[in-house]
Amino acid sequence: MDIRIFHFYPDLMSLYGSYANVAVLKRYLEALGCAVSVERVLPGQTTDLTGADFLFMGAGTERSQKAALADFLRYGEAVKTAAESGVTMLFAGTAMELLGKSITDDTGKVYDGIGLAGFTAVQGKKRFVEDVYGHTDLYPEAVVGFMNKCSVIQGVETPLLTDLALGFGNSGGKTPEGFHWKNVFASELTGPILVKNPRLLDKVAEAIYGHRGEALPEARPVDRWAEDGYAITAEQLKLRSEK
Repeated sequence: MDIRIFHFYPDLMSLYGSYANVAVLKRYLEALGCAVSVERVLPGQTTDLTGADFLFMGAGTERSQKAALADFLRYGEAVKTAAESGVTMLFAGTAMELLGKSITDDTGKVYDGIGLAGFTAVQGKKRFVEDVYGHTDLYPEAVVGFMNKCSVIQGVETPLLTDLALGFGNSGGKTPEGFHWKNVFASELTGPILVKNPRLLDKVAEAIYGHRGEALPEARPVDRWAEDGYAITAEQLKLRSEK
């Protein structure tokens, strides 16, 4: 199977090793026998998203986020059409906020998002810097990650993490976090999220296969280093959440 990945703004939106989300997914799919191409989408460049199997944008500073948004608005309708049709996508870190209705910065200036979802993000002077431990409805295992943001997000109807035992969610401590709709995955968790959560990587790959009308093979690639790292992190964060 030939898989096309589009990586939006890899230079602007590259904090916390965000590129590794694409790298680990590419390696996973290639281990399944897929031929994977990664196409960089740069500001000012005209890119046709037709035939995309996976769209990705990573984390950036609030300043970089606004620069990315100024260009990304051109792709708003194409991204919404792709999402509606079931194309798989991941927006990590501050990139998640671009999918919503609006972003208000810490001076009160309002920026329109692409409106894929109706949530709003309001950025303040205070930063929320902490580990996160929670759960998703997609699979039984916990989700782990790291949070460094200054926004409060309201109006998410379908969060990716339905409950948090540790950390700051969309709108406050231990509130649901992220956004999930069809094959759209979005979360402010960094780390990067697909490296830190092997089961989520499985789900993203499964969504890509499903959109192509195929089932993910039962014999799946296993990264023992990632699995061991996840197990240790999940165990330690679970202990902290129970204190």
